[in-house]
Amino acid sequence: MIFKGGLRTLLPNVVRNLIRSNKLSIRNTSGMAEGFKQANIVILHKSLADDFEKFCSANDGPLPLLYRSKPGEWKCPALSNSCDIRTDCLEYRKYENGICTGILSSIKEYSEQLKDMVTFYLGCSFTFEKAVQKVGIPVRNVEQKCNVSMYKTAVSCCSTRYFHCNLVVSMRPVPKDKLEVVVRTTCPMKKSHGEPVHIGSPGLLGIQDLSKPDYGDVVQAHPGDVPVFWACGVTGVEAISNCKSLLAFTHAPGCMFITDLKDEDAAADHGKEIPEVFCISQNPLHYSITSARTVQKIRCLEDMIGIDPGDRGVKHLCLQDELLKACLSLSHAQSVLITTGFPTHFQYEPPEENDGPPGAIAMAAMLTAMGKNVAIVSDQRALNLNQKIIKEAVEQGILETPVPVISYRHDSADSALLFLCEDGNPEKPRFSHLVAIERTGMAADGNYYNARKINIKHLVDPIDELFLAAGSISGITTTGIGDGGNELGMGKVKEAVKKHIKNGDVIACDVAADFTIVAGVSNWGGYAVACALYILNNCKIHDRYLRKAVGFSKLSKKTGWAASALPSVAKEEKLLNILRQHQVRSGKTASLEMEVDGLPFYDTHSLMIEKLLEETLK
Repeated sequence: MIFKGGLRTLLPNVVRNLIRSNKLSIRNTSGMAEGFKQANIVILHKSLADDFEKFCSANDGPLPLLYRSKPGEWKCPALSNSCDIRTDCLEYRKYENGICTGILSSIKEYSEQLKDMVTFYLGCSFTFEKAVQKVGIPVRNVEQKCNVSMYKTAVSCCSTRYFHCNLVVSMRPVPKDKLEVVVRTTCPMKKSHGEPVHIGSPGLLGIQDLSKPDYGDVVQAHPGDVPVFWACGVTGVEAISNCKSLLAFTHAPGCMFITDLKDEDAAADHGKEIPEVFCISQNPLHYSITSARTVQKIRCLEDMIGIDPGDRGVKHLCLQDELLKACLSLSHAQSVLITTGFPTHFQYEPPEENDGPPGAIAMAAMLTAMGKNVAIVSDQRALNLNQKIIKEAVEQGILETPVPVISYRHDSADSALLFLCEDGNPEKPRFSHLVAIERTGMAADGNYYNARKINIKHLVDPIDELFLAAGSISGITTTGIGDGGNELGMGKVKEAVKKHIKNGDVIACDVAADFTIVAGVSNWGGYAVACALYILNNCKIHDRYLRKAVGFSKLSKKTGWAASALPSVAKEEKLLNILRQHQVRSGKTASLEMEVDGLPFYDTHSLMIEKLLEETLK
């Protein structure tokens, strides 16, 4: 018998001959014939072949098609000069009516039935393991001489007439400082599943326990490793099982067909897009991926809004990539709760200012267009006002559909938990992301101050409690948008506020958000979020990561977004007029003219909107 260690450097035809002769004492082909492509195998009746090819095309992340045979074709000249698919896999599974009824070392005895069957050769992640090792990334399953771990997920594949199943993923623990390298290394290798479909907590894929893989072996992570998941060809095994055809064969998971094609062939498929990786949550751990070009565009938006027209010291509060990471998180969110409202004009009715609501509505418009569930939480005192503003925004075409406006009341110690989670169960959050924009924030002494150091606590409901509670609820991320340091979420930069902002030692918000977006005017931050979300969701790399490489890209359906969801000068002009009609005033001057924070709408705010749109759409 020949053991695995010496197989790494053997040529594929030699390994296939050894497999064919049953001379190997190994359980999987990981690390064998290093540098050559390996393939998953699905063999089914010719009557199902066209539909299975459609299934592969619809889910090309887990099922990248290398070759489809003719009925009864046992050789595969496109992938190998000398092979026999009946004998050249280490182990096969036999399925009858969807049930695995046998594990075989050869299927040659079924040659008669195979004459009416078609073989599909599908790319495999074992192919990229050598490339990953070459760039200095340890492959733990190879190190531990075991099969890779594979798991069924809760992610549905795109179904066809006969085939349906959930995505299966393979998992490799990767050192935290190597995440971007492994993503960039595997990204161009689309015929071997390409870049990962998920990085971080397995629970986000519906995987309950990494120590209990559905296929393969348990792979031990090292300290500092992060679970990284790739779409897996064993998805095809699940599809065959669900199809319940009379007879089908697959490779046994981990027991691949080894081709004569070098994996460098796939590396030649480098595209122009280079992926970058960002951590968007610690609880649960979650990383996201987008392209370097997208990152640069969003950084440009962040720079644009970070100017300080009032010379208040805002630039000292800015943190790089907060806009990017907040929007990556929002892109993954299912439901978003937005809050705004700063009653700085306590001597007027209503006391609200007009910085905040336009930015909130701009974000709501884009998030709704993306299919998110969106709601706005308001002070009870201003609930009727905000509901009227939303209604009129829909009537004037600023919003396509109404956004629910609700209020929060503190009735007990559990009020925030009951508001945020179904039945107060922290495992069932109603919202994925909370966003505060120009929302009064609680200072260290428990009061709420405007920029002039006047306490306006009597006008404010304790919506801060939602952000504080969210910090201990897994699955809820928070973002704060502000322009002066006294807004909800600005606690993340409170030391800078105390140092650089007038009255900062008193007014600084003490409540931090996960992400803090600082802008010269808060509305600009809301516009930038809407624009950044548009950019992200027109990025091919990010789109593939969002849909876990199953189904078809929706990018082609988003071409109408510029008119329907992005902010525009015309829409913001209409909205500012709606606010004026409701006596909502400019923050700095209390004026009812066409201005926000004392800055004229025309040539200041309108120019900012035009610049943001220009960068977004170019």
